[in-house]
Amino acid sequence: MKTPLLSIDNLGVSYRAGGQSTHVLDGVDLEIGYGQSVGLVGESGSGKSTIAFAILGLLAENAEVSADRVTFDGLEQRLGTADIARLRGADVAMIFQDPMTALNPMFTIGTQLVDVQRRRFPREDRQALWARAEAMLTDVGVQDAAQRMKRYPHEFSGGMRQRVVIAMALLVEPKLLIADEPTTALDATVEAQVVEMLHRLRRRTSASMLVVSHSLGLIAELCNSVVVMYAGTVVESGPVDRVLRQPRHPYTRALLACEIDPYVPFDPSKDLATIAGSVPDLSHRPPGCIFAARCASRHELCLGKPRTKRAEGGHAYRCWLEAA
Repeated sequence: MKTPLLSIDNLGVSYRAGGQSTHVLDGVDLEIGYGQSVGLVGESGSGKSTIAFAILGLLAENAEVSADRVTFDGLEQRLGTADIARLRGADVAMIFQDPMTALNPMFTIGTQLVDVQRRRFPREDRQALWARAEAMLTDVGVQDAAQRMKRYPHEFSGGMRQRVVIAMALLVEPKLLIADEPTTALDATVEAQVVEMLHRLRRRTSASMLVVSHSLGLIAELCNSVVVMYAGTVVESGPVDRVLRQPRHPYTRALLACEIDPYVPFDPSKDLATIAGSVPDLSHRPPGCIFAARCASRHELCLGKPRTKRAEGGHAYRCWLEAA
């Protein structure tokens, strides 16, 4: 069995405030192989971005991070320490959710694209770094890149700013690229272009990718495998085709039912599918199955915490009522 690029066992994250600790991630296991794309999917508040920020060491100061074991590229690491800080901006890069806040409004795009490369290529002269940045802007579909390098972020559209942020992440030639909601706030046409661009660039660079999204449709397009999160807990995981075609957890099935097919005309006479209830208060994490309060199939067994069951093909899930 091949050693994965990134492996995290039993990741936990808590936030301490006012003398109280809120446990937001509970026993998360994550594995990303070399050249593999893994998706994290779930509602807002499910813990997807927390995992990404924990990997990068970007959580708030009051965050308490724990893990039984973390390895990256064959070496053991410690989350929340200088070990991870050394990887950030070199071996691990991130496409942030809001490109306008990820870019500095005071500096031109060219200056920012040059500066981001300094950590990876500290001895390269500015002219060489500028040429690399200009070539990458062209590669991600920004027309007239030479002139655009001299422009400021506010002079770009949302779709163009997203391309700039993607170029910024790829310029450091990362082994792992983390994309946090990479198509949020983009219209359907631009979203399709960005997805195709990510496909093309990942094939060319062979970088591994962690995609954070609330959309199973986007995960299906970009990822080999998927991890379904609910309230800081992994409820289902496995190859994308198996999880989406044969979902074993009620929450995964509910998420799929809520997906809107862009190719089917909207019928105003039909109600949109929703998941009743809301994500539980994690400062008072309920016992038993974390999804039980919102599950239409809940049973007395659900008062106890379900163990992970494993089906064929690497498909795993946590549900009392589903047979292995």
